[in-house]
Amino acid sequence: QVQLVESGGGLVQTGGSLKLSCVASLRTFSLYAMGWFRQAPGKEREFVAGISRNGASTVYGDSVKGRFSISRNNAKNTVYLQMNSLKPEDTAVYYCAGTSSGRWPILNPSSYDYWGQGTQVTVSS
Repeated sequence: QVQLVESGGGLVQTGGSLKLSCVASLRTFSLYAMGWFRQAPGKEREFVAGISRNGASTVYGDSVKGRFSISRNNAKNTVYLQMNSLKPEDTAVYYCAGTSSGRWPILNPSSYDYWGQGTQVTVSS
């Protein structure tokens, strides 16, 4: 059974930083592009960042460009999301997801095969 487990969420003040991690129990993790999404109450799930299979390519949502950074360690089956200069509007549940699709970039959540359970990020003003 495939599992993606996020960690690192929490409460932070405006301007602060958090680093999220997602460990995947995928036997062939390096064959999956990975992404981070977020969902705030009453809003649709939003693409945050994506990273290609080998980590050479990344893509970001407009609202986080220049503040967030996605990376991965294929030896550890882990993808990260470094979040800097956090704002109250970044408050949401953050999900990691994996896709075996060969297309790039992949921004549509329906194209992802596996999802984590989510981790809450709250930014206080």
